[in-house]
Amino acid sequence: MASSSNEQPPYFAPILNSEASAAEKHHSYEPDLELNHVQSSHLVNDIVRCFAWDSLKVEVKDRATKKPLSILSDSKGIIHGGEMLAIMGPSGSGKTTLLNAIAHRTAAAGATTTGDILANGKKISWQNLRQLSSYVEQEDALIGSLTVRETMQFAAGLALSSSTSKAERMRRVDDLIANFGLQEQKHTIVGTPIKKGLSGGQKKRLSVASRLVTDPKILFLDEPTSGLDSTLSFEVINYIKDIAKRHNLIVIASIHQPSSSTFKLFDKVALLSKGRSCYFGLLSDAHGYFSSIGYEMPPETNAAEFYLDLINTDLAKEGDEIFARVQDITQKWADSPLSHRLESEIEKSISAAKTSAHIPDLSKIKSNKPKVWAIPLVLLQRSWIKAYRDIVAYWMRIIMYLGLAILMGTVFLRLSTTQEDIQPYINAIFFGSAFMSFMAVAYVPAFLEDLHTYSKERANGLVGPFAFSVSNFLIGLPFLFIITLLFSIPAYFLINFRQSGTAFIMFVLWLFLDLVAAEALVVLVSVIFPVFVVALALAAFLNGLWMCVDGFLVPMNVLNPFWKYVFHYIDYQAYVFQGMMVNEFKSRTYDCAQTSPGQYHCMYPSDLNVEGKIRGTAILDNFQIGRAEKTWVGIIIGIIAGYRVLAYLVLRLRH
Repeated sequence: MASSSNEQPPYFAPILNSEASAAEKHHSYEPDLELNHVQSSHLVNDIVRCFAWDSLKVEVKDRATKKPLSILSDSKGIIHGGEMLAIMGPSGSGKTTLLNAIAHRTAAAGATTTGDILANGKKISWQNLRQLSSYVEQEDALIGSLTVRETMQFAAGLALSSSTSKAERMRRVDDLIANFGLQEQKHTIVGTPIKKGLSGGQKKRLSVASRLVTDPKILFLDEPTSGLDSTLSFEVINYIKDIAKRHNLIVIASIHQPSSSTFKLFDKVALLSKGRSCYFGLLSDAHGYFSSIGYEMPPETNAAEFYLDLINTDLAKEGDEIFARVQDITQKWADSPLSHRLESEIEKSISAAKTSAHIPDLSKIKSNKPKVWAIPLVLLQRSWIKAYRDIVAYWMRIIMYLGLAILMGTVFLRLSTTQEDIQPYINAIFFGSAFMSFMAVAYVPAFLEDLHTYSKERANGLVGPFAFSVSNFLIGLPFLFIITLLFSIPAYFLINFRQSGTAFIMFVLWLFLDLVAAEALVVLVSVIFPVFVVALALAAFLNGLWMCVDGFLVPMNVLNPFWKYVFHYIDYQAYVFQGMMVNEFKSRTYDCAQTSPGQYHCMYPSDLNVEGKIRGTAILDNFQIGRAEKTWVGIIIGIIAGYRVLAYLVLRLRH
């Protein structure tokens, strides 16, 4: 450990160094709640002394029969401050279901959860539990372009109240970095697909450290060693154990097939098979218990592997030996003295809560959250750093759009004001606006990364949908404007659009609105379908639809009424196309083809045909384009707002 002195880090309350940890104090299965409150003045975490769950059941509807199907049955458990609990079982045993249920999260899709979640012997609401705990997901919710220190700083900014001074905030951050052995990597980025950063073990440690910045009393870990080898697994769990013991933290982790050395770091173990309890208790008692019911562990055997093999039903069939063995183990556990003692300990914690005046009332704990306005500011700062460092988010798009501008400018190079170039002008306007919008699909992967981070942070009560939506919208505006400007400068002058400062500004405005609307559509689609391939395909399809009905490929007097009235009027590309057409043609004239002296062939009828000219407004009339630029701007802004509001509502309802 980077911090090895006896002095405790300042982000936890003081502790008398001579005192043993709470985990050592609970060396047997006998409850010790009264002793806890007598010695509570010596504990770092004096708020949550024990955490328990009783008669916890989770049911879902069977897909075939539509009848209730139990995926977790009558689960019980209790854990004290300073202890680490490993929830273990084969695949499909209900480990994550139990972890989510006791963390007051949705246990499974469409699940119904019943039973009691208790802290200090009293039922605890999800709001109070959220204030007292942190949940570390199996998949890291880390932003690859941030450094270790920045990750910790932003975690503190999202979690700590504004009353916490900047100096105190930084002390907490630096102490956690040191305690998790990340001091040498504090200025190293987490890592992106393009630039390497932290190792797998360091990322896991950072994930946990970023959740500890608020000094939680309970830490839930979902598969904290997944994807790590045995050495890194031991390293991560050992760091967590050290923090838990020194600060009386309750740690509950679901874990799959740990090595022998990693398994021994846990104080208690909960074994599950098909949602039913096979054992709950001290790790040191498990060997004796299974021997007493007829399942002796061979010498020099990894205990974790032995227990998992014993209760594994992956290959079991009803009536065979494996099925019968697991049935026997679950039944013997339900009837065992240890199981009855567990029930008694939970009951005693409930009784103690009713009779003791020394046990804290968790329902009266005040939230230490930052003010509502502070969270969007933190997200804006974080998003800004991510945006200018992450090549994929915007810089790759800048290169793409700049390449498109050069392509267009050289293909439609220096168009003239003759009637032969009128159609190329129109084609350039359509191509530029349509493909600016279409290429916004490149934002899908960057937004999905942000959405993934948001989902984890919202589940921990750190970020709400409004703050995320506002910061995501605002941070994109300057980058989208830069993209638009960089595209417009070469394209506009190479193509030879109307040479006017006002016309150029309007050209930039229309393309900027086009890009903002396209990105808003990408956000909406990605929120509804947060899968890369699906979001990308659907966003591309919708952009193709908008191209078809915007009034260029099929004139409005020919367009099928269904497509016209259902889709054309909500097509932001249509208003951009119309606005850019008006911007180019309303104040310009074009030369007709001269067939003989004094005789002209004009493609568009206008009052200037006798002079061998075509008034630009005649082209607009041919496309049935009016002159309602201000109205079109308002409609596009309304469409952008509509996309963003819908995305916000989906976030609020779904995530």
